[in-house]
Amino acid sequence: MGAMKRLALLLALPVLAGCIVADVAETAVAVVKVPVKVVSAGVDAATTSQSEADEKRGRELREADEQRARAERKRCRDRRPLPTDNCTLRY
Repeated sequence: MGAMKRLALLLALPVLAGCIVADVAETAVAVVKVPVKVVSAGVDAATTSQSEADEKRGRELREADEQRARAERKRCRDRRPLPTDNCTLRY
């Protein structure tokens, strides 16, 4: 019975060694990938893509237009419109 256990252990060693080598290789690849991911994340955070710049500019234009419309409504409400204001009488 002891000989069978030894034989099974000897037969299992190459399989286990292969698993250990695979795990070591996988860990080495993961360690190499970490600095690359960190650098690429830093570059992505530091740069702005064209679509992001377009979105930002569109948001700025929309907010400026909304602010201009609020100011025009207030002037019309206070009955002090500018000549360019489009006030409709709602009194």
